[in-house]
Order: sequence, then C-alpha cells, then structure tokens
Amino acid sequence: MAEQYGIKGGTAREISASVESRVADGALQPGTSLPPVRRLAEGLGVSAGTVAAAYKELRGRGVVVTLGRGGTVVASAPAVTSRRPPRVPDGLRDLAGGHPDPACLPALSPPAHVEPVPGSHRASPRLAPLEDAARAWFARDGVATGSVTFAHGALDCVARLLSTELRPGDAVAVEDPGFHHLLDLVPALGLRMLPVAVDDEGIRPEPLRTALRAGARALVCSPRGQSPRGARFTPGRREQLLSVLRDFPDVLVVEDDHNAEIADAEAVNLASGGLPRWAHVRTVSKHLGIDLRWAALACDPATLARHDGRMLLTSGWVSHILQATVADLLTDPAVSGLVAEAARTYTTRREALGAALEGHGIPSHGVSGLNVWVPVRDESAVVNGLRTRGWWTAAGTRFRITSPPAVRITTATLTPAEAVRLAQDFADVLAESQAVYGG
Repeated sequence: MAEQYGIKGGTAREISASVESRVADGALQPGTSLPPVRRLAEGLGVSAGTVAAAYKELRGRGVVVTLGRGGTVVASAPAVTSRRPPRVPDGLRDLAGGHPDPACLPALSPPAHVEPVPGSHRASPRLAPLEDAARAWFARDGVATGSVTFAHGALDCVARLLSTELRPGDAVAVEDPGFHHLLDLVPALGLRMLPVAVDDEGIRPEPLRTALRAGARALVCSPRGQSPRGARFTPGRREQLLSVLRDFPDVLVVEDDHNAEIADAEAVNLASGGLPRWAHVRTVSKHLGIDLRWAALACDPATLARHDGRMLLTSGWVSHILQATVADLLTDPAVSGLVAEAARTYTTRREALGAALEGHGIPSHGVSGLNVWVPVRDESAVVNGLRTRGWWTAAGTRFRITSPPAVRITTATLTPAEAVRLAQDFADVLAESQAVYGG
C-alpha cells in the first residue's frame, strides 16, 4: 500500500514530508484518498499513532482534509484565478463588472498638505476623526461600537479574520451563490467551503444549520445588497438565523455590509443579535469610490485583538492620508446628498430591469444592491446570445457552487430605456435557446 502511493518514512515528520512532496510533484492529485491510518501503518512498519500524527500535521498545513467517513483526501488546489471575470470585448455594453456608476461617485480630494511621518503610526494606527465617523456609522444601524478598527478593504479584513481564527483544512460556510472573490479567497487560504443556499431574504436557516453541523467554524455573509443575487435580510429571517447560530457559539460570524449606503434596504444585521463571536465589515468603495481601499470593522473584543495583532505584524496600519480622505468624505453634507441620490438612482435602474424582464415572463431576483440575478437553463447560450446583441453579462458559474444556473446583470449604469431593450433581447435569446433544446 505504501509503495502504491509512494509514501515513505519511519517518523511522523518523514511521512508527512513524503506525502507533501508527492502532492507537490503531482503524483497525488487533489481529491486523491490517502490510505487509512492502520493500513498505512502496517505498510510502513510503524505504529498507527505515528501515521495519525503525520496526518494531523498534514491537515494543519492544509495539504489534506478529513471528510469523516470519506477518509483523508488531498486538499483541493487553491482556486486563485478560476472565478475571475474575462476581459470585456471591445464594443460591448459592460453589465458584468458589479461596479458603481462613476457619475454617482464624488470627486476624491486627498489632503492638500501632509506632514512627514515621525517614525511609525503603529502606536496610533487610527485617525480620531475617522474612528468617530465609523463609530457613528455603525451605531446608526444598531451595531455595537465597543471594538472598532480599520483594514485595507473588505477582502483584506475577511482574509485576516479567517486566517487568524481558522487553521488550514477548517471549513467556512459561504453564500451560494456568492461573491466570486470570496469564493476564490477561502480555498486560497487553505480552507474548505460549505455552501449555504440563498433566497431573496439572504442565507436560509436550514442549509446554514446543515453547514454548521458539518463543522463550519466561520460564516461569511452579506446582510443586504448581496452579490450576485441582490438578497437582503428581513427581520423575520434575522431571528431565524440567530436562533440557529446561538446553538453554535464558537462560530465566528462575519457580515460584509459593503453596500450599506446604496442597497435600498433597511439595516437588518446579525451583528446586533448578541452573538459571542461576530464581525461586521463596511467599506466605501461602492458609494465613495473604488480606489478607496479602506474598511471599518466592528467586532467582539477577542476578534479585534486577533485582527489587530496580525495587522501590526504585516502592514501595520492603513495610510493616514487615505484615512483623512475618507473622513472628509464621510462627514461632508454635500457628499451625503450625492450618495442619497445615487441610492435612488440605483434603485430605479435595478427595478426597471426587473419590471422589464417580468413583462416578458422572465423571473429575476434583485431586491437590493446593484445587480439582478436571472435564472436560466444554459448560461453560455444566454451570455453568448446577448453578446451578439451588444450586451456583456456575467455567467453565473463563477458565483455558484451547487446552486442552479443563472446570469448576473449589473444595473448600476443601465438606464430604464436600455433596460427595456435588454429585456427584449433577453427574451429573444431565451426563445432561440429553447428552440435549440426542443422547447
């Protein structure tokens, strides 16, 4: 058996090194089952405890994962590129990116005068005006502000939270369909994804319970403006989810409220539910500008200590020039008025496409945020059909794990008049694909 797998060694360290080298050279592919502990121990002439210790080491390094009765298998390779969107072809109307309308964003005005830094900002990483503004932002929506800090954007924050809280091989419950960059990030950290189905009210309680029972040690979700489906939590759904989560007090619940100001949805969050382990992340890229790589994090004290401890060892702090820029924007009444108008514009555009599609008998989802999610039978046929008519949309495959096929359309720049044309083209493409597949 050991010869069959090419595994050698007489100590736990030698055995784990042998397995890792076979994985590195491709002899053991992702998903390959390793021999049971006792069988490998007999083949190598060592104790079962030695092999068990080797497998434990491999799990800790993210080389293998244990699937209960499914045994120990080689972990999947990190999917760091597979879900990234392709380049938009020339001449097409881009409705695939998920980005805000530049016309709805304020002009950025960095500080005109910046004094040289006297050493390091590690001792005072957060500017007081921005920290005050962030606390007020959270408090407005019922999020506790006892522990608040900053990061370089939502994904930077989530990555740090997961990497300090979990070990390689651990499982994370994620939305399905969900944010494609997060679906790349989790396996890149050596973690496993457990999909949780989403409907218009957000993650569903029973699939969440299933994922938590399967061993998920963290949950990452969006309370509103969820990408790609546009879901938002309702008060009833929030209570159902909190009821499930209270049975798993050690699970870290991470909320990514990246669309807080433009989602057109009330603030209904899990962070205000009294959970012992929680983190609520907000960014400004969708309503103030995509170049502002800044995030505010409110969380429980233990999570704050772990996040900031790791950050001090790496980047140290968020640029104070960036912080000053964000602070000025967050406290500028004129900018607040522009953001409020942008939110109304996005709602009008999103609802216009939903209504136009409904006029053709095409069901869609998108009750908040910047996107509309349209279930289809064949993603490629629809995306390619719309491409021939001048539209560039996103196939749902890069947002899905096990959920059914769909197409995501970003409506941030789509005018109501364009929505009527797009819906007609969508209906024509569906009719053509139905003819191909026999109705």
